[in-house]
Amino acid sequence: MSIISTIVKRFVAPALPDAPSAYEAGYLDKLNNILRLYFNQLDQLLEQVVTYSSNSVTINGFSGGTIDAFGRLRVSQPYTLFDSQNRYAVDDQFDIATTGTGAASFLPNESSVKMEVTGGGVGSVIRQSFRSFSYQPGKSLLVMATFVMDSSTSANLTQRVGYFNASNGVFFKRVGGTYSFVLRSSSLPNPGTPSDLREITQANWNGDKLDGTGPSGLTLNADKAQILWMDFEWLGVGSVRCGFIINGEYILCHTFKNANENISVYMTTAILPIRYEITTTTAALAASMKAICSTVISEGGYGATSVDHIARRVNATSNSTITTAFYPMVSIRLKSTALGAVVVPSSFNFLPTTSDNYEIALFKNATLTSPSWVVVPSDANVEYDITSTAITGGALSYSSFTTGKSGPTPLSISGIYNWDLQLGASIAGVSDVYTLAARVVTTGGAGSGGGIGSMSFYDLTTQ
Repeated sequence: MSIISTIVKRFVAPALPDAPSAYEAGYLDKLNNILRLYFNQLDQLLEQVVTYSSNSVTINGFSGGTIDAFGRLRVSQPYTLFDSQNRYAVDDQFDIATTGTGAASFLPNESSVKMEVTGGGVGSVIRQSFRSFSYQPGKSLLVMATFVMDSSTSANLTQRVGYFNASNGVFFKRVGGTYSFVLRSSSLPNPGTPSDLREITQANWNGDKLDGTGPSGLTLNADKAQILWMDFEWLGVGSVRCGFIINGEYILCHTFKNANENISVYMTTAILPIRYEITTTTAALAASMKAICSTVISEGGYGATSVDHIARRVNATSNSTITTAFYPMVSIRLKSTALGAVVVPSSFNFLPTTSDNYEIALFKNATLTSPSWVVVPSDANVEYDITSTAITGGALSYSSFTTGKSGPTPLSISGIYNWDLQLGASIAGVSDVYTLAARVVTTGGAGSGGGIGSMSFYDLTTQ
C-alpha cells in the first residue's frame, strides 16, 4: 500500500474555474478540457495501480526486479547454490579451455580473470563452472554474473556471458557493437540439435532497451563493468527474464515467453553452469574480457528432500590389503551421459576388520590404478568403482581417524547439502571423482589391515 499511497499523493485534482452568471460557450470548452485532462490522468493512474485479468488482480507497483520469476515479491532470504569471486587467486570452481591464441590470467588488483585473444592468430577462451546448479520446479532461479567486455566493434569478435553450456541456456552476447540476448535450445526447433535461433538483438528487446529511450533513460555500455541478471521459471515452459542491475535497480530488458507459445520445452534443462566466452574465428584480433563474480540463487528457499544412494563394497578386503599407503575403498563419478547431474556426497562408512589404527580420507580427483566403473544400482546417473588397487594424488577433502571396529564416519557437512562437495565436470566432459580411502596408522614399522566401506550421496537432479 505504501507504493500506491505515494502515487495517489502525487496525483492532485485540478482547480475548476468559477462559473459565469450566464451561459458562455468558452467557459464550457475550458471546463471540458480541464476535466478531460483530469480523467485521462485518472485512467493512467488506475492502469498503473491495478491490472485486471480474468481471475486475478496484479498490483503493478510491484514489477520488474522487485518480483521473482513467478511474480512473488523478493522478500525472502536467498538460498545460495553457488558463489564465486577471485580475491587472491583464480577461483578453481571454474574450468578454462583455450584454443589458438586464447589465454587466461589473474588480475590480482581487480579480483578478476582476464580472458584474451591476441593479434598472433585466431583463438578462444571458455571459462565454465565445473558444477551445474540445481533447479527446483516452482522456485525462481536467479543468476547474476559480472563482467567487462572488450570495446572492439569488429564482427570477428564474439563475447558471451550467462547461464549456459554448448547445448542449452541463456546468455548475453556481443558481436562487434551489437548486443543481444540468446536462448540456446537442444529441444527446439530440432530436438537433439543445439540452436541459437532465438537471438533477440537490442533493438527488439521487449523491455527497457537500454538505448536511452527506455524507462530508465540509461544506455548500456558493455565495455564498462556490468551486473547481468536473469531468472527462470523453467518447469519446461516458463518465462526467462534478462536484464542488468544498474545503480541498485533491476532493469528488465527482455523476457523470453514460452508458455502457450511452443510445442515442447523451451530448452532441455535449467540445470546448467555459469559460462564466459571470448572468440575470434576468421581473423586475428587483440581483445580481452574480464570475468569477475557470479552467483546462482534459489529464491524462496530450497526444499531439502532426497533419498540416500549408496555405492559400497560387498565384501571386505583381506587383512593384509590396507597398508600405510592409502588404499581406495570405493569411488564415485558422474556417468558420461549425465554430466549435468546434481550429485552431492553425504556420508561414508568404514568398518575395520583388524584392531589397527586407521586414517579414513575422502580424495577429490585422485588417480586410480585399474578402475572398473559400473552404474550404481539405485542411480543411473552415477558410476562407482571398487576394483582399483592404488591411489595417487588428488585433493584431500576430509580426514578422520578410527581404531578397531568402528561405526559409520559421517562427512563434515554444513546443513543438509554441502554444495562445495558437488560432483562437477570439465568443459571436455570429464567428471570429478571422489574416492573413499583408508590407511593403517602405525607408531613404527610397517602395518597392514583390512576393512569394508561405502559412500552415500544425494542425487538432486530429479529428486
